[in-house]
Amino acid sequence: MAASPPILDSSTVLLVGMNDWLTQFATTLKRRTDANVQHVRTKTEAIGIVRKQPTDCLISEYALDETTGLDLLREIREETSALPVLLGTTTGSEAIASEAIEAGVTDYIVLSDPAAQMTDELTERTGRAIRAAQQSATNRERARQFDAMFNDSRTATWVLDPEGVLARVNETAREMVDDDIDTIIGEPFWTLPWWSQAGATNTDVHQLVEKALNGSFGKAVVPQPPEADEQRVIDLSVRPVENERGDIVSIVVEGVDITERVDLERNLRQSEELHRVTLNNMTDTVLITDEDGEYTYVCPNAHFIFGYTVEEIRGLGTINDLLGEDLFDREKLTEDGVLKNIETTATDKAGREHTLLVNVREVSIQDGTLLFSCREITKRKQREEALATLHETARDFLYAETHQEIAQHVVDDTPGVLNLDASAVYLFDGEANTLRPAAHSTTLTELNGPLPTVHADGETLPSYSFVEDEALFFDDVHDADRLENRATDLRSVAYIPLGSHGVFVAGSDQIGAFDDVTRELTDLLAATAEAALNRVTRESQLREQDRTLQTQNKQLSALNRINEMIREIDQALVQAETREEIDHTVCELLTADDRFRFAWIGTNDPTTNIIDPRAWAGDEQGYLDSQSFAVRAAGTEPAGQTAATGDVTMVTNVAAGLRDEAWRKDAISRDYLSVLSIPLVYNDLMHGVLTVYAPTQNAFDETAKAVLGELGETIASALSAIERKNALLSTSMTRVEFTIEDPKFVLSRLAQDAECTLSYQGGVQQSTEGSYVFVTVEDRVVNDVADAASQLVGIDEVQQISADGEEGVLRLRLTQPFLALELADHGAVFREATANPTTTTLIIDIPESIDVRTITQLVRETFAGVELRAKQTLDQTAEHNLYSEFLDLVTERQLEVLQTAYYSGFFESPRENTGEEVAETLGISPPAFYQHARTVQRKLFTTLFEGNNLPVAAPADMV
Repeated sequence: MAASPPILDSSTVLLVGMNDWLTQFATTLKRRTDANVQHVRTKTEAIGIVRKQPTDCLISEYALDETTGLDLLREIREETSALPVLLGTTTGSEAIASEAIEAGVTDYIVLSDPAAQMTDELTERTGRAIRAAQQSATNRERARQFDAMFNDSRTATWVLDPEGVLARVNETAREMVDDDIDTIIGEPFWTLPWWSQAGATNTDVHQLVEKALNGSFGKAVVPQPPEADEQRVIDLSVRPVENERGDIVSIVVEGVDITERVDLERNLRQSEELHRVTLNNMTDTVLITDEDGEYTYVCPNAHFIFGYTVEEIRGLGTINDLLGEDLFDREKLTEDGVLKNIETTATDKAGREHTLLVNVREVSIQDGTLLFSCREITKRKQREEALATLHETARDFLYAETHQEIAQHVVDDTPGVLNLDASAVYLFDGEANTLRPAAHSTTLTELNGPLPTVHADGETLPSYSFVEDEALFFDDVHDADRLENRATDLRSVAYIPLGSHGVFVAGSDQIGAFDDVTRELTDLLAATAEAALNRVTRESQLREQDRTLQTQNKQLSALNRINEMIREIDQALVQAETREEIDHTVCELLTADDRFRFAWIGTNDPTTNIIDPRAWAGDEQGYLDSQSFAVRAAGTEPAGQTAATGDVTMVTNVAAGLRDEAWRKDAISRDYLSVLSIPLVYNDLMHGVLTVYAPTQNAFDETAKAVLGELGETIASALSAIERKNALLSTSMTRVEFTIEDPKFVLSRLAQDAECTLSYQGGVQQSTEGSYVFVTVEDRVVNDVADAASQLVGIDEVQQISADGEEGVLRLRLTQPFLALELADHGAVFREATANPTTTTLIIDIPESIDVRTITQLVRETFAGVELRAKQTLDQTAEHNLYSEFLDLVTERQLEVLQTAYYSGFFESPRENTGEEVAETLGISPPAFYQHARTVQRKLFTTLFEGNNLPVAAPADMV
């Protein structure tokens, strides 16, 4: 589990929507962080919270109640552009992504797997969005600070574009310029009249701007031209302004009027020329010589650069011995009067080499004629060289394709950029929650020893830097509390986090190796590496998304083909009228697709426990004759395994285990390389096994397995419907009698608890509330039996329909499907059930078209202790026709009223219950009851007298 960004602990996060991944994410944030997490369902609630209280981040799912996350995003953007908004969806598309980006989404997230690892990624991306928003706020604050500086009345400020063209000036700068400032906006800064009239000064300003355009800071003192009305001297400073990518977006030029200071210096020079030069160049070393290079003056601060005292420098010889031969062209100096920024190298007293910028000018001070102003630029030179190396490193990163390659580049280039030989890069392993040393220099292991893998718990220095996202610099790492290896020879060490990718480590065996320049370069190298790692991560994600999309497209194409085939099969099943027609149609349609080579349907013969083929299609090649499809859970042909287990059997590679099972050899010889065997099961009763063979490996995946498995249920349902249809048309019945000893049967349990005899003689009613049955009570007071029934979990409601001493009728509403309904699904009729405290007898009529073994199997699978007691054949032609005609005439409600009236004793003489009492039991009005009763009676008599040609009895007076 990845550590949560610390920034979340002080943040307010608003979640919108009720998707499972969003709910899981809310729970994770509350558990892992101290963030203020608010979770709402609708867009209206979210907008209300955003308007009323500060919110640091909003995360919404795409599908909201009556709207979408895009509509919420657009309304939020009308309120504010600063609030980071993340939009997540489990079914992303390019169209939604484009709309989200156009609407101003901060981050668009496609959740292919909203598991724990996806929750970690959401946590990280939420922290990143909040951090970016806070950085934007910081930038805006800096902009406000710049405006305050821009409006400073003491400093003239000019703002130039990246080409050096004047874009903006403040009021102080307007007052400095005699010309109309609006006429020179848009002109190159160095060509303005204020500079160009000064001749050579124009070149100085141009050089300053060019230096800024190259990313460097520059300063110069510029006098106003002599012909100006008021002689003033301006101290100019020029600095570039860069964006986050390091691109120069503008140049700021600040000018301070130093006329008074210049006048003072002029006065001081007139009074004491030598001391004025020394004081004015205090940060530089000033040397004055005669034409032969002999020193006439050595600045007292010469030891800061050269390490020598004044006397030691004089003792070295001439200026050429210190700064080198042929430093400048004497003729050019005579022509120009001054030569600036001559770069040279000099060796100090300790043997260290320094890079200097030397200005040479002609003077006349005492005996000296040449003034050398020496400025130390060693660190700046090192920085420039380091930046050049860093630029090459960044170019190398462009060709790196893995995080490991980038880590190695960083280590290889660290000596050239930082002048430090000890370095390493740790990469974060999100699955193991560790920092792994991916690359390191030889010097680092020599000073520190082998680098261990570090747990990302914030306890060690690299771990703390990574978890807290904080750069750590130590002049002496032995002073750090979290240092694990106290025996290390490393002294100065830096730990720089590389975003979410890991940590960069650089160090030295010297104390205090990190000055300001080295620290800046270390940060730049780490930032460059982080950008490269981000690029590789994004490209890897894009490639993975592309592969995923390609896989999904293939799966969808295959699924579409299967769905088209299943639609054809469904249409054929609807039109089929016989079991044989269903079997053959299914096999033929499956093998019509070139994906499948052969298909067959078989039935388990319980006497031999072997599957007998009953229909097939495709390229059979004698395979069915070559096999004996034994029903076993393992070690047999897939059809036998499916028949034994009742589950789908999928073999993606028949060639695997070729020598372990004989059927594989026969299948391979016929190019059957993948197999899928599907049970044809409906209402827990198996109607056979469908087995399909494909000519390629891995032709079946989990999706195909699920879809074809559902097809098996559909086929079984169609076969069951055919059986029920045949049962309705059949007049020849087999009546079987079973005894069971299983308290699971609700009537058995009630007879045991109430110590009575119960009988059921048909009359089940099915409604949305459950199944209703009428049972006759014997040997016990009906009220007592009703009380016992109300205590059973399997009975929801009990109504007393009639009572006569120790006999009566109860109407029970059952919580689970009644056996009669299951039998009806398979075409059988549950005629009668008699239950006493010890035994229950079931009588079932099975049409001739249905195998008695099928119903027997169903009863045995439903109850324990089943025994077949009797079986006889009945011919119910007349009864069947009369009953069917009558049922066709009445509605379910009418039949319910008639059954309730019958079991209530309404038709007895004398009546046991009146019509009003029966109507109250049914919850209807008495007129409605009588209307139903008369309608049913009329339909019954119509069936008897009009549709069956019964003889008409003669009147009594004619007999």
